[in-house]
Amino acid sequence: MTVPESFSQQLRESTRQVHERAHHSTFMTALLDGRLPLRSYTRLAEQYYFIYRTLEQASEAMACDAVGAPFVLDELYRLPALSEDLEFLAGPEWRHTASPLPATEKYVRRMREVAFEWPGGYVAHHYTRYLGDLAGGQVVGSLLRRRYGISGAGARFYDFSRVGNPHAFRKRYRHLLDNAGWDAGERRRIVDETLLAFELNISVLTELAAATAAHSAA
Repeated sequence: MTVPESFSQQLRESTRQVHERAHHSTFMTALLDGRLPLRSYTRLAEQYYFIYRTLEQASEAMACDAVGAPFVLDELYRLPALSEDLEFLAGPEWRHTASPLPATEKYVRRMREVAFEWPGGYVAHHYTRYLGDLAGGQVVGSLLRRRYGISGAGARFYDFSRVGNPHAFRKRYRHLLDNAGWDAGERRRIVDETLLAFELNISVLTELAAATAAHSAA
C-alpha cells in the first residue's frame, strides 16, 4: 500500500528545480564564489528589506487568522536584523538611499495581492523566504565572515539563533504544513503560488546581476 505524500513533501518536491535555479543564478553564483564587491551584497540586503517588510506586515495581518496564525513565528522575523545590517553596510542614511529594483516592486506587489487575506498565499511566500534563508542563507553568512570579515552587524540577517535547533524547527514547520487542513485543490494553489514566489525571487537576482555588471563596466 502506497503511503500518501504529505503536503510538506509535495511542496518540497514541486519546488526542487526552481529552488536550484535560484541557488545557481548568476548573481548568487558570483556572490558565493566571492567575486562580488561588498556593495553588491549591500544592494541585495536592500532588496531583502523591502521584501521582508511586506512579508512581515502580512504576518501582522495574519496574526488573528485561524489558518495563518500558526505560521506567524516571531523568532523568524528578519526586519530588525536587516535594519541593523543596512545601517552598518550603507550608513545611517540608508533609508533615504535604498531603493527597490523593478523586480522587487513586482515581488512586493504580488505579496500585497495574495498574502494579506489569503492564508495559503501568505504561507507560500513565508515558506519560500524563511525556509530558504534558514537553510541556504547560512552559506552566505559564512561567506560574509570569510570574504569580507563581517560578523555581527552587517550579517545579523543570517543569525537564526532565536529559532533554536534548525532540524527541530524544520520538523515543526513541516508539521504545520501537514496539519493545516487544506484540501487537494488548495494545496495545488499554494504550490503554484510558491513556484511564483521563487520566480519572483529569481527575477530580483537577475536584475541584481545586470546592475552589478553595469556598475563594473562603468
